[in-house]
Amino acid sequence: MKIGVFNPLLYNMSLEDSLKYISSLGVEALELGCGGYPGTTHVNAKEIIKNPYEVKKLKELFEKYNITISAVSVHGNPVHPDSNVAKAFEEDFMAACTLGGMLGVDRIVGFSGCPGDGKGDKPNWVTCCWPPEYQQILNYQWNEVLIPYWEKASLVATNRGIKYICFEMHPGFCVYNPETLLRLRAAVGETICANFDPSHLIWQGIDCVLAIKHLGKAIAHFHAKDTQIFEDNSKINGVLDTKSFERESERSWLFRTVGYGLDESKWKRIISALKLIGYDYVLSIEHEDSLMSPKEGFEKAVRFLQNIVIKESSAGIWWA
Repeated sequence: MKIGVFNPLLYNMSLEDSLKYISSLGVEALELGCGGYPGTTHVNAKEIIKNPYEVKKLKELFEKYNITISAVSVHGNPVHPDSNVAKAFEEDFMAACTLGGMLGVDRIVGFSGCPGDGKGDKPNWVTCCWPPEYQQILNYQWNEVLIPYWEKASLVATNRGIKYICFEMHPGFCVYNPETLLRLRAAVGETICANFDPSHLIWQGIDCVLAIKHLGKAIAHFHAKDTQIFEDNSKINGVLDTKSFERESERSWLFRTVGYGLDESKWKRIISALKLIGYDYVLSIEHEDSLMSPKEGFEKAVRFLQNIVIKESSAGIWWA
């Protein structure tokens, strides 16, 4: 396994300075945001793909610092019920697929998206099975929008060199847990995979080790991010929390850097579970911890993971 980083936390410096910096810390990979919610601070996929020479220079820059591009990331909502919003996200997604192919990067990270109810222009994330109109909305979202869209998009992505479309299982979107990820994968094909981010699962009450074993080969990328549950609040109000992240002390949970939510022993079990299912790729550090700076959170995450990451496979049991 390699330790990597998702580049938005490095947007206060140039891409080359970022690569120099992470290399000095022993980080070996970078997940390259190039459109959608991650933005285009380091790379704008729609612009750079127009100039193959610039793509070549980008590739050489990563080679200069011996840093792997773990994935191109373009989180968005290409099935948004507002057609103009959907079009913009789709253009970013398709450009990222093209860039990935040009760079020789075979996986893209993003969201499944969430449609509306077929009548309005705002997404509608269904969290209950009742009243009965919620089932009607779900049927519309999955069978009339989500599955048809990703069937077509996955073919385009494959034709551009992408083998794995790695969805972050994120509440607010149709794919938000292992069951919904596997539902879309079964309908569309094995191109659909998981970008396994524990932070979004922890607050839902999901056991990350069991989820990793359940998903198995469907995991093709991993975000190293944590969540801290504040039981004084969650035991009163539950975990469906819509309060601003700026109201830290009032929330039921907060995103944290690794080790500040789950303890080290639990993270070791997560790393071991990944190894058991055959995942031997990148642990991409993402920083959304509002209690510490990106620099502090990132460097603490690097040191934490360096202590628990499994870098070498077993050569066999010596007494066998």
